[in-house]
Amino acid sequence: MSITIRTVSGKADKNRFIKLQWKFYRNDRNWAPPLLMDRRKLLNTEKNPFFKHADVELFIAERDGEPVGRIAAIVNRRHNEIHHDKVGFFGFFECIDHQETANALFDAAAQWLRGKGMDTMRGPLNPSINDEIGMLVHGFDMPPVILMTYNPRYYPLLVEGYGFKKEKDLFAYLLRNELTVTPKLERGQKLVRERYNITIRDLDFKNLERDVVVLKDLYNRSWEKNWGAVAMTDEEFDFLAKDLVQVVGKFKDLVFITERDGEPIGFALCLPDLNQVLIHNKGGGLLGAAFHMMTKTKKIDLVRIIVLGVLPEHRNKGIDSVMYYEIVNRAADHGIYLGEASWVLEDNAPMNKGAKLMNAEQYKTYRIYDTAI
Repeated sequence: MSITIRTVSGKADKNRFIKLQWKFYRNDRNWAPPLLMDRRKLLNTEKNPFFKHADVELFIAERDGEPVGRIAAIVNRRHNEIHHDKVGFFGFFECIDHQETANALFDAAAQWLRGKGMDTMRGPLNPSINDEIGMLVHGFDMPPVILMTYNPRYYPLLVEGYGFKKEKDLFAYLLRNELTVTPKLERGQKLVRERYNITIRDLDFKNLERDVVVLKDLYNRSWEKNWGAVAMTDEEFDFLAKDLVQVVGKFKDLVFITERDGEPIGFALCLPDLNQVLIHNKGGGLLGAAFHMMTKTKKIDLVRIIVLGVLPEHRNKGIDSVMYYEIVNRAADHGIYLGEASWVLEDNAPMNKGAKLMNAEQYKTYRIYDTAI
């Protein structure tokens, strides 16, 4: 089998790269197609501010002129500056179940990254730690929730067959209302509120610019010491915030700021699992998505807890229990009784302990891989 790897060139070719994803999931009932317009926006090197400090090269694998795989190679200069390493990344990986094809794709990415001075390849990151990351290695029997990845069972075998080793696992926890809101949680969160003068306030969408500044500061300070963390620039955060406003819709109360003595110390960002709607939009078009949003949004039964962060100096006081309690009750007001807390680093002991105290089930695992190049 003759395999060729070619570099993506031009707008039309990039569109082919994006649409190639559909080839691999056409008959997979658990795949929730992304919106084509969102993928184009994400990979727009002129409009996505991530690419002001990052470089990307896209590759397509072909056999006899037919596409059989794709990959992106990414250099995030801010990551290298912050972590003092020479790690390059791969992302947007799709491939037929054929090791030689996968090897050719990884070789192309590795060669490009070496040319940029990198000595390690890590992934998948699509395209950064602040986007969709990780390869699913456990929990293939259900669709992914919003902004989480999904892939066939054989992908980890292809990655490991090339020589990648596990760098870090990421956990997803399933929370059920009836198991989470226990009498112990009721009492505990009440005591924490009283002891530390904790209050919760909604995001002020009428003064969103002001609150975005608050969220940006809380986000970057809360995660700056985490493995792989790269603080967002002002432009990146604003870019993300504009999208989130559109997604949140009537679920605005699922984004809130936690204050102690009137000062912001943390926040929660939860989104309705729109993948339960988009899974029906097989073509990834905007009109189809709009139709399904109008007819199926009321059937959403899960929210994803994307961010639940507390500033380091206010941790280990039980404030996260107040936030979990608030999320569960606010979701219930929308008739939603399930939640996914994701993703959580395998060695983030406080968050893993907190999830288990909420009687959450660790039901999916995603993996980040490394290999020397």
